[in-house]
Amino acid sequence: MENAKKISILQRLIQIKSVNDNEAEVAHYLASLFEPYRDRAKVEFLTYAPGRDNLIVTIGTDTGKRLGLSGHEDVVDPGDLSTWDYDPFDGQIVGDNLYGRGASDMKSGLAATVIAMLELLEKQTPLKGSIRLLATVGEETGEYGAAQLTDAGYADSLDGLVIAEPTGLDKITYTARGVIDYHIDSTGKAAHSAQPTKGINAIDNLLVYYNEVNELMKRFDKLDPVLGGLLHNVDLISGGEQINSIPAKARLSANMRTIPAYPNQVIYDALAGLVHELNDRPGFNLKLTYSYPEEAIPGRPDAPLVKLAQSVGHRVTGKRVIPVGSGGANDGAEFLRADSHFTAIVYGPGTDTSHEANEYVDLEQFLQATELYQQLALAFLAD
Repeated sequence: MENAKKISILQRLIQIKSVNDNEAEVAHYLASLFEPYRDRAKVEFLTYAPGRDNLIVTIGTDTGKRLGLSGHEDVVDPGDLSTWDYDPFDGQIVGDNLYGRGASDMKSGLAATVIAMLELLEKQTPLKGSIRLLATVGEETGEYGAAQLTDAGYADSLDGLVIAEPTGLDKITYTARGVIDYHIDSTGKAAHSAQPTKGINAIDNLLVYYNEVNELMKRFDKLDPVLGGLLHNVDLISGGEQINSIPAKARLSANMRTIPAYPNQVIYDALAGLVHELNDRPGFNLKLTYSYPEEAIPGRPDAPLVKLAQSVGHRVTGKRVIPVGSGGANDGAEFLRADSHFTAIVYGPGTDTSHEANEYVDLEQFLQATELYQQLALAFLAD
């Protein structure tokens, strides 16, 4: 495939406005690229909701090892368009860079995995196993596409997984923090502010929780040698109806970034215990809920897939490739729930402009990634 064609595929992906929705258009465009090889590529869709399709493409043989290549189809909102120098949904090329929402996170990685598979099909390269593309919906808002694919069994037979999130090709993420988003809803009793004893102040009770939970988190003091310690941040507090009424409702929302030393269930038990303890006090009525929690991803820098990717990456880019940890969660947390045991790494083209105005990818790096994924897949399946 000519480089111009590869770049045009990436530009077309960026032109599809899949902002936290509309991933079906991405999925069907990518599926159309495999149409000339429909006799050798198995193409499947798994619908999450109307207009939101996961895509699964499998090539190769039924025997031998199976390597997964994964990327997400959604992007975040471009935000204030006046802060962009280029149309975020155009894919404009300026110098050596291609600009647009998703250029780094992560339509360049997704395009590179697809192109790698297309080139293997185009060249009729024999595969000693199979490669499975897992293109997901909703990664930016909860990784629920990866969760759906895992529950449907699409990761059960994998022997390894490469997630093409941006690392810059000089780094491989082998371990990552998990995430727990949770909410505490406090129910009190409304009353006139002139007679506060007739009511129960829902905000006051939340403030008690706030102080208690900060003390509770001090018990989780283990440090991961790569990721550091557990993080807990209260990011939202809202409540009350008007300034002269005792508030009957209030909500606190917090974000936690976990480490492998503390599985999510340990955190759930601690938070539930605190809420139960406070609810035993007079006037307290707290309710704890979660939204899209993800486990931390353990890993080893000397895992065979990590070492192989380092070797291939160095050969393709000419640069030293180092294993690192990540403070952010990724789809791997869901895929690793599969029945089979495999190593998942994050390795893909991109820059540190993800979620920013003027997001971009270096085109040389993008083109290198298309070759890197081919060589990595062939080496993995041949091992």
